[in-house]
Amino acid sequence: MYRLSARVGAVAVPAYFHPAAVDWTALADPRLGAVVLNVDSGAGTVRDRDFAAVAHRTSDAGVPLAGYVDTAYGRRPTKEVEDELVRYRTWYGIRMVFLDQVSAGPAHLIRYRRITAGMRSRGAEHIVFNHGTYPDAAYAALADLLVTFEGPWSAYQRLRAPAWAKRLPAEQFCHLVYAAPRPVLARTLTRAGRCNAGVVYVTDRAGANPWDGLPEYFSRELSLVYADR
Repeated sequence: MYRLSARVGAVAVPAYFHPAAVDWTALADPRLGAVVLNVDSGAGTVRDRDFAAVAHRTSDAGVPLAGYVDTAYGRRPTKEVEDELVRYRTWYGIRMVFLDQVSAGPAHLIRYRRITAGMRSRGAEHIVFNHGTYPDAAYAALADLLVTFEGPWSAYQRLRAPAWAKRLPAEQFCHLVYAAPRPVLARTLTRAGRCNAGVVYVTDRAGANPWDGLPEYFSRELSLVYADR
């Protein structure tokens, strides 16, 4: 059995697909670290019955669900961001939030401090920042999890984690890697461990939205990450 670095501890799935298009059965796996629910580039304006059904089944299986919210790199009004969390909580029972398009530079730290404070006051129990790259180190004090890489395998091969990120617990970092064919799956997971990323997701899918379905090797990915559990 191929063994990974002990630092790779969980798989988090950005499930940017409707239940009518992709079977969610595989996501009701209690080993998963999280599944990101993305109804309509956010919570949408009305409750979706299909999403509500899979959200409840997945939660009942013991999988943490996060609601996708776009912050437009700090340009979106804080109240709009908070209101989306309320809709996720009301319609789908979700109290974890996945903030996308989060700024990486220090100029927006104050804004994101306000956003996280507002989110927690509205009931957010776990906050994820998706920077897609390594941000200013101060962001690590604001969120529970930082996505510090989102990109293709071709770029991931060259990734190097900064010194400050290596000093923090691996479970504070997540890497999302796409366009990774099956032969490089184990290598990709190993690189995540070496970069001190404890939460990962790897897919062979590509294109404008590589998160619109599960990879062909999804069960293999889970077996590698959770080999000893």
